[in-house]
Amino acid sequence: MTMSDASHDKPAMDPALLAKLTGGLGDRGRVSKICSAFGEVYSEFFPDVIKSETGLDVTVNYLGCEIGYKNHLIDDLSANVTLVDATLRNWSQNVTLACGNGFVITLMEHLLGATADTIEEPADRLLSIIELDLAVMVFDKIAKVLRSAVNAPGGFEPSLSAPHAHDARPRPAEDKPDEFAAAINMSLTLAGIVSEFSLIVPQTALLKTKVTPPKPKRQAAGASPEWTEQLGDQVRRSHVTLEARIRLQDLTLRTISKLMVGDVIPFRDSGEVRVEVSANSKELYICEFGRSGENYMVRVKDTMNSDDELIRHLMN
Repeated sequence: MTMSDASHDKPAMDPALLAKLTGGLGDRGRVSKICSAFGEVYSEFFPDVIKSETGLDVTVNYLGCEIGYKNHLIDDLSANVTLVDATLRNWSQNVTLACGNGFVITLMEHLLGATADTIEEPADRLLSIIELDLAVMVFDKIAKVLRSAVNAPGGFEPSLSAPHAHDARPRPAEDKPDEFAAAINMSLTLAGIVSEFSLIVPQTALLKTKVTPPKPKRQAAGASPEWTEQLGDQVRRSHVTLEARIRLQDLTLRTISKLMVGDVIPFRDSGEVRVEVSANSKELYICEFGRSGENYMVRVKDTMNSDDELIRHLMN
């Protein structure tokens, strides 16, 4: 047997042992202690952040941590969460944040004027486009607390990917090695509605971290103008699919049953044709039907409600 054959036949080192030797896997007690420190920071500080930005009272409780391969930990999360991938220079390039959709849905209802007694337990569903815009702001606050807690050298800001649904997350490449991580799990309670959020952090970063609790600041009681303005801007820039409905001339069932390709059904109106424009099954505008060059179009003649009422309709 040649030297190269002997080297080729040598069994590979156990991944867990290799990770322990290279600082990528710590003992459970040490990892749990660090995760608990993160839980304490979020329990104390994150409610202050939400209170100062929205005027709403949120409770955060640390639920414990899970240890394992990072991709497996993400797979084990509830399907009713939205994820972002985060990097923080001089700390970690591979953090994943997860937030329960129920929290974002409930927060949106509050910010659009609903009261606690009218808000029901949200259904398990994906976030709408407008709710995803709000999720961007929520994840930004979660990441800012993380940045303050780890105090990475250089004072760099976190960089976040666009929020995406758990089921829409691309599968990792099979030839890309996974790494050991910890999922730091916390509950979020707003107006009696309980959701969860998690930080999934590689142990290579976690084991080098000394968690530094930020100093709580005295927060104002009301929502900050910056948050309110940003939310309004996010909502108004969100895309909404419109539908136009035109009433057609009444026909008998006999006539309808005999319609063929190429047959014409007249509009009911004579002269200006009335068009009702709606979105999400909510009527928005009364329009007239017409043509501009080669394109058909509708011209707005009247609105159903005020701007704020229209936005509220679209959100419900």
